[in-house]
Amino acid sequence: MNKEEKKAGSVLTVDELATFCKRKGFVYPSSEIYGGLAGFWDFGPNGVELYNNIKNAWWNYFVYQKSNMVGIEASIISNPKIWKASGHITSFSDIAVSCKKCKKISKVDAAELASAKCSFCKGELDKSGSKKLNMMLSTKIGPIEGDSVVSYLRPENAQGMFTDFKLVSETSRMKLPFGIAQIGKAFRNEIAPRDFLFRCREFTIGEFEFFIHPEEKRCEIFDNEHKKIKVQLLDAETQEKGKENLRSIAMGDMVKEKRLDEWQAYWLAEQMMFFKELGINVDKIKIREHMKSELSHYSSATFDLDYDYPFGSKEVAGNANRGQFDLTSHSKESSQKLDYFDEETKTRIVPRVIEPTFGMERIFLAAIVDGYDYDKKRENVVLHLHPKLAPVKAAIFPIVKDARMIKLSEEIYRALRKEWNVSYDDSGSVGRRYSRNDEIGTPYCITIDTDSIKKKDVTIRDRDTTKQIRVKVEDLRETLRKLINCEIKFEKAGKVVETRVK
Repeated sequence: MNKEEKKAGSVLTVDELATFCKRKGFVYPSSEIYGGLAGFWDFGPNGVELYNNIKNAWWNYFVYQKSNMVGIEASIISNPKIWKASGHITSFSDIAVSCKKCKKISKVDAAELASAKCSFCKGELDKSGSKKLNMMLSTKIGPIEGDSVVSYLRPENAQGMFTDFKLVSETSRMKLPFGIAQIGKAFRNEIAPRDFLFRCREFTIGEFEFFIHPEEKRCEIFDNEHKKIKVQLLDAETQEKGKENLRSIAMGDMVKEKRLDEWQAYWLAEQMMFFKELGINVDKIKIREHMKSELSHYSSATFDLDYDYPFGSKEVAGNANRGQFDLTSHSKESSQKLDYFDEETKTRIVPRVIEPTFGMERIFLAAIVDGYDYDKKRENVVLHLHPKLAPVKAAIFPIVKDARMIKLSEEIYRALRKEWNVSYDDSGSVGRRYSRNDEIGTPYCITIDTDSIKKKDVTIRDRDTTKQIRVKVEDLRETLRKLINCEIKFEKAGKVVETRVK
């Protein structure tokens, strides 16, 4: 029995989570044969599929399904003046402090230094020996030593969207309000990478900057569906009292309490709706309002969406009101106008900005944690991923190694792989093949038996319930499409048959 399987009925530890991901081809330590490198990870064959499916789902939801959104992909390295204008060179730094007890070094926000404890053992920190830590990874541009220019690997994706704002608004002919979205790599010089994929030195952010007329306070698309969404809120006042009591509140009531405006509330609600669409349990997500003392230099209101990971309730996404800070700062530093001509008032204005942000690796972790289940009856792990996210959408295999069954199985495999990532497997018992696919989250297994040859139909097994249905081969592709998109319930997709092998 594997280490993580011994935790039947309980939550995985982060180490067991990493072991499971490595064993099943989701995530490997980067450059492991050389001892690895802290804060860097590689996605394996199953991991890269899940990772890409998450990114594709994000792009589909926030770009393709929104009429007021376009996307870009900015360069990872840019003119270093960008980071001066954005405030990162002067403000994007923390304090490095060693622990008196365990001697490990913790990263602490300067504003929280007085009350901070060790990140590892919660011991007392030696604040007398604290040192300033620059979070940006620097790099040199130019091949000749001495003539190279020092720049940085971007610590966030936002700035490219601000510096390209004027070009995007002109070339895409977008009218306010509109957003610019991007998914891309970012880098931070973490002093102590930890908690598996959660805190890395290289990671991927999905975020967008949504530009609004500075005088527009109402959001016409903030409808009743958004207003009625209830969240578990940890408000600023409660935190200031040193408490962590949550209260259930509707998004519309948060606006009434003037914690955020309608546009920020709309996008915060959309973030929650996105997680629900991914099949992630939104009951495990709380909304934490930033206290005034911890607000970033650019933000007037920030909210973290914290997911309940095995290592604690931590940020999986965020939402900040950046106001006009970035466009104004870049305009001043570059001496270029980054404004917008408003046709209605015939005036030039600087838009204000709402910024929703998502950590792609953190969503990846949440999906694994949320889906992981050791099934005692099956005696194997079942990874209950949403079909849209599953690395392999269907596994096709003949019941036995019969030439006719193999031929039909391979024909079905070739037909389906034109549209989805599917697998073919004829090795081992059917039960073992089922369990192998359960462990990596394959939602459907398609088996070909003697009846398949005679009647031109196949059996589809559902991962979550182990129920089985018979479907005609000619209807298989359309049935599978509806199942993956959750357009039809499994029992209604074909003729229910007796389950022979769990």
